[in-house]
Amino acid sequence: MATVQSAAKLLANNALKLYDFDPGATTATDIGWLDMRDYENFAAAFCRTIGTGATTFAIIANAASDGSGTDVTVVSHAVGSEPDAVGDQLWLECTAQQIRDAGERAGHAVRYVSASVSVATATDEGVVLQWRGGAKAAASGLTADVVA
Repeated sequence: MATVQSAAKLLANNALKLYDFDPGATTATDIGWLDMRDYENFAAAFCRTIGTGATTFAIIANAASDGSGTDVTVVSHAVGSEPDAVGDQLWLECTAQQIRDAGERAGHAVRYVSASVSVATATDEGVVLQWRGGAKAAASGLTADVVA
């Protein structure tokens, strides 16, 4: 029997969002720009759904909320074994302080982040998770259902 109580611990302290990654290109694609102002940590994951080719995966930051400024690489994945099977996953994480430090070293006041992914062929696909953690103010709805 399902519980009648509701829980709001993980989803009230973290903001998670999944993205369908079907770029139709081989150039690096910024997944979605998120504001880090009220969060302490950021993590991203790439899960392969179609394809076997080479992958690049990084967390980038920018001063502009739409990524139109200069991108600063915060951390990149040294892909040793390619995620070449359905369900293979790559993970990255960084702190808000690492984001600020990378921006300062590059001469930019960055606060927006995105995962950046490239694949080998235009038919490769995957799913990307972006996760902002350590909300400075817990609140219901940081992670919400997305239904079209």
